[in-house]
This record gives sequence, C-alpha cells and structure tokens, in this order.
Amino acid sequence: MTISNIEDLRREARRKLPRMFFDYIDGGAFSEHTLTRNTEDFDQWTLEQRVLVDLSKRDLSAEFLGARYSMPAMLAPVGFAGSFWPDGEVQAALAATDAGIPMCLSTFSVNSIEEVGAVMPRGLAMQLYVFKDRELASEIIRRAWKVGVTTLFLTADTNVSSVRERDTRNGFRTSSSLNLSTVLDLLSRPAWCVRMGLHGRLMLGNVKGKPGVPGNLMAQAAYLSANVDPSMSWSDLAWLRQQWPGKLVVKGVLSIEDAGRALDGGADGVCVSNHGGRQLDGARSTISMLPEIARFVAGRAEILLDSGIRRGSHIVKAIGLGADAVLLGRAYAYGLGASGRKGVRQAIELLRTETELTLALMGMCSIDELRANRGAVRRLAGERSAAARSPAERVRDAAENEVTADR
Repeated sequence: MTISNIEDLRREARRKLPRMFFDYIDGGAFSEHTLTRNTEDFDQWTLEQRVLVDLSKRDLSAEFLGARYSMPAMLAPVGFAGSFWPDGEVQAALAATDAGIPMCLSTFSVNSIEEVGAVMPRGLAMQLYVFKDRELASEIIRRAWKVGVTTLFLTADTNVSSVRERDTRNGFRTSSSLNLSTVLDLLSRPAWCVRMGLHGRLMLGNVKGKPGVPGNLMAQAAYLSANVDPSMSWSDLAWLRQQWPGKLVVKGVLSIEDAGRALDGGADGVCVSNHGGRQLDGARSTISMLPEIARFVAGRAEILLDSGIRRGSHIVKAIGLGADAVLLGRAYAYGLGASGRKGVRQAIELLRTETELTLALMGMCSIDELRANRGAVRRLAGERSAAARSPAERVRDAAENEVTADR
C-alpha cells in the first residue's frame, strides 16, 4: 500500500492491529462528536496565498519548551503504545530523535521512563496522571528528572474517566482479564501475535512490580484507570510546582478561566486540549478555542495545542492562531501500529512535507515568518450574516479575528 498521508497510515494500522488496540487509538467518548470536530473545525480557517516569493531557502525549525527543534511539533503522550508494536515507546522516541523533535511519554507507557530516556538524551518530556497514592506520582517525578526530563505535562482533564464505548465493547480498561471474544480478536492478527509474543509479556513499565499493582496489562489498565484521583484540584498544581524544578505544562486547558488558574499556579505553559475527544463529548474543538486562549495568555506562557492534527495545514493554522507548537497523538500512533519506528518517522515526515509546502504556497519560508504574519490565517466567512449570529458568537468572532491581526 502506498502511504500518502496520515489517513493511509490509519488504514494500515487498522489492518495490522487487533480491534481492541486500534479502537483504543481511534475512538473517542460517547458519540464521538468532539473527536470529529477536532479535525473538521480546522476547515473553519483559511490561508492567505501569496505568489512570486523567493522560496529557495526554507526552514521549519521552531523554538519551544526551552530548545529549538526541526519543526513546531512533538509526539504527544499516548498510553499503551508498546502494545501497538514491540518496544513501542522506545521506537517512537527513536523516530522523534531521528526527526529532531521532542516527545512526551505517557505515565501509562509499556516501556519505562528509564528505557525511553536511554535512547532519547534530548527532548524527552513526561506526562503525569495524579493517582490517589501521591507517593507514586512523586516517584515518577524523581525518576523522570533523573533520566534528563526537563518538562512535565500535568494531565488535568481526567479526574474521572469518560465512557469510550469502543473500549467498553472490547473490555479494554474495564476488564482485568481476556475473555473469549478478546482472545479471538487478538488471534485474528497473527503477525501482531508473533511480534508481540516474541517480545515477552506486556506490562506497564512505570508501575511494574509496584505493591498492589496487578501483573498483566489488562488488569493494570483497569486498576490504574480506576485509581486516578477524582479529588485532584488546583492545589495539586501548587504541590507539583514545589516538587518539579523544570518546566511545567498544564494539559487539558479549554477556557481562559483555566488558563488563568494555570498561570497563577506557576505553570510555564498550557496545552489547549480536550484529550483528543476522549473525555467530554460535546466540548468545543481545540482549534476553535485556541485564539481566545492565545489572546488571554499573550506571551506570558507557552501555548501548545493537541487534538485533531492530521495535516500540515493544521499545524500551520495552529501556529498562525497563536500556538507555539502542536502535539501529534493519533497521527504518530497510527504510524506506530502500521510499522513501528518506520511508521512513526513516516508520519512525522508526511506532516513535515505538508507543513513546508503549505507555508511555501502562502509565500513564507519559515515558522518564524508565520509567527510574524499570523493574519495570514483567517476565519472562514460563515453562511449566516453577522446580524444573524448570537451576541456571544459575534463577540467571540471579533476576538478571534483581532487575535489573528494582532499576533
């Protein structure tokens, strides 16, 4: 199969992975409306075309999270990635290093922070869920700092876990053991079974061997999902700020109110995210909230965006609307499920090429130039006239258009 875009990688991953793991990557909460809007709402923004510009020297490099990388993107934390391909997190880290971009490791990773840190000496960040056992969080923080992690992402939108109906049907994160249906699903992908079987038993590397934590992946997934602390609050951000000496990013911000609280709590950055449409179904898409949050933050902290990135034009629009960088989640997970390190590298390079060409066709040669000309990303004129819009919609649209003009 010729791979031309991220959707092709998605189809390949679907062909190779057991349904349980493909659905875990691909699915969202309840009716999956927010999941869909995360990508579709990028179409609400247009790009200004410019011609007869010298495009012989082009540069996608961008500075964010304290360093300069080859493009304004990083790999997002994706749980259980080591179940898509043997040593999945290590393979993804190697691909990110090859491509010159950073990666954020999930707490729910199959490879441990030490295993990933050993192959990624630069650009490794860590994502943290806060469990009822605070000592477990403290231990993960200490281990991350020891291997060279300098940025911690606090996932703030999972105090309670939403219902992801595909996972429920497959028994993933809800059942502690394999039933007959799941076994048949796994056996339907014999190549995956051979790859994973030769690699050994799957377990979550960051909690493997901990007292009270079960000893197999299915049971660990169910156990840890049930033990994310529902009482987590802004006081925990203050606690983390005291414990963590590096950069701290709050992931899951979808309002200016929460952005303000994050900054007040000492965060160095916010990640505009709705957990890829996997939590509150009916929440606004991240790209629709980005301009409002970017205007509010106004350079006081870094702004990252995840959820919905499938094209290079999406990256361009996100940067044009105020993001410093984007996180790639499903886009690279599809590549990992399709062909391991090669597939992740392929996903990154597809998006790199699309981003570079999109910028060039806009008459720009660099990300820095895009940041200086953010008015080149404009809101698509809706079918309804301004008079037909509600007062709240008119205020919001005016603010968004002002953001693109000012930034």
